[in-house]
Amino acid sequence: MSTRRATIADVAREAGVSPSTASVVFSGKTPVSDATRQRVLAAAESLGYTGPDPRAASLRRGRSGIVGVVFEEHLGRAFQDPVKILMMDGLTESVAGMGAGLLLLRDRGEAGAPSLTSAPVDAAVLVGCSGLLRESLDVVRARGIPVVVIEGDAGEGIPRVGLDNREAQRQAAHHLRGLGHERVVIVALPVRSEWPGGWIDESDHVTVDVTRDRLRGARDVFPGAPAYAAAGSFIDEGLAAGRVIFRDRENRPTAVMAQSDLLAAGVIRAAEEAGLRVPEDVSVTGFDGIVVDGLAPYELTTIVQPMVDKGRAAGQAVVAMLRGDTAASISFTCEFREGNTTAEPPR
Repeated sequence: MSTRRATIADVAREAGVSPSTASVVFSGKTPVSDATRQRVLAAAESLGYTGPDPRAASLRRGRSGIVGVVFEEHLGRAFQDPVKILMMDGLTESVAGMGAGLLLLRDRGEAGAPSLTSAPVDAAVLVGCSGLLRESLDVVRARGIPVVVIEGDAGEGIPRVGLDNREAQRQAAHHLRGLGHERVVIVALPVRSEWPGGWIDESDHVTVDVTRDRLRGARDVFPGAPAYAAAGSFIDEGLAAGRVIFRDRENRPTAVMAQSDLLAAGVIRAAEEAGLRVPEDVSVTGFDGIVVDGLAPYELTTIVQPMVDKGRAAGQAVVAMLRGDTAASISFTCEFREGNTTAEPPR
């Protein structure tokens, strides 16, 4: 028995219409009568024809209709982060207008899995860009694929969607300094890919741009502040970091600056475990401005960033480049928001 896939010509022959008429029934680009449409669809059903082969359409257009989104972290964990979810909402909204879909990728795929260098994408959006990812960019650019990076530096000629991370973190630090805090600890985002979590010393090379810029902003105001870098932006990671920080009763900080709201929520839980009151005994700041479930009655003192706008801007840059236009880099500004998790240090 033949296993040949039915074609649009087979459907046209079965329905008694021309191949062009059968084709427009599926494309919807030209109106046809209801009777003709029903005859073509009935013929398609009887032949097991489900529609045009998308691979053939891609070849005709010279495009796959796919925009790759590259994360350096495990993809499953990336979508536990509300910041990335909201950013992806904005990105999806922008590329949907040109009929494109998103393909989530790692920089280097596991055996047989698509990666940045092998996937058939029309463009790539990099979420961050550390050393390992930069090594793959030469291959991607050699293929003529447009690239946009969100909060990272992929080199000259690649548009960036950035955030004033250093200045924004400096605002939170100035807030704590104005309240009278001097003993401050930083809970940072990972310093590099596959970071296991731990204290950062001078020998640790920080390759993640967001982490580095927020560290610099905090240390512009508190130069000697120690930093514990978590393994990821999650409440449980903030809890683990807080347990380490509050373990030493003699040298506890009066304030903790967390580089994400989820980390800050974990630090607050660790403070409560240690018998500390927030903010009477220890102040806590975050970064992002997201809604953290279960944080009430706390309203986090934090930095609010435009997450959806960042994704939307990256998508708009992709659309522009695929049309042959130039896409400019753009930097967004954050807003400081005071909540009830900061106060004067205990006397």
